[in-house]
Amino acid sequence: MKIRLAAPLQSDSIVDGEGIRTVIWTQGCGHHCKGCHNPETWSFEDGYLVDVKYIIEEIDNISGQDGITLSGGDPLYQVDACLEIAKHCKERNLNVWCYTGFLFEELLKDDKYLELLKYIDVLVDGPFILSQRSLDLKFKGSENQRVIDVPNSLKEEKIVLVSKYIDKKEYNIKKKTSVYI
Repeated sequence: MKIRLAAPLQSDSIVDGEGIRTVIWTQGCGHHCKGCHNPETWSFEDGYLVDVKYIIEEIDNISGQDGITLSGGDPLYQVDACLEIAKHCKERNLNVWCYTGFLFEELLKDDKYLELLKYIDVLVDGPFILSQRSLDLKFKGSENQRVIDVPNSLKEEKIVLVSKYIDKKEYNIKKKTSVYI
């Protein structure tokens, strides 16, 4: 299986999730958010193809990293390859973060996305909205984006935000209503 990357793996990142991380920069995004900081990753033809086995070998050779981050572009346009990578990372006890322009609620409706979510610790979801941009936000670019604790959200069947990065607002997935705790 192949994955299209925008750049080589980037180790030692401290801005793409909590801790010291290796970032996998995927190529291809259909969201085309105005003000995107990576518009060069939008094209689905640019970048380069790499075998997922190569990425896994690279992950096996990293040290001093708390986890990996799937970013891009939007990694969920390559869900099968990202699933294989995320599964391997969890086997190695690495924390997995993922950035996507899709909403968590949308991902729950598709079995492939749902399977990937089972291997993601934190999902930063939602499109970047330039009018809601803030430099004061941790690990997200605009106010509408959410830093979601995926395992607890799946377990509780409602969106559970990582409280140390956002207020304790939660979203009920089934009823589509907000709950404040």
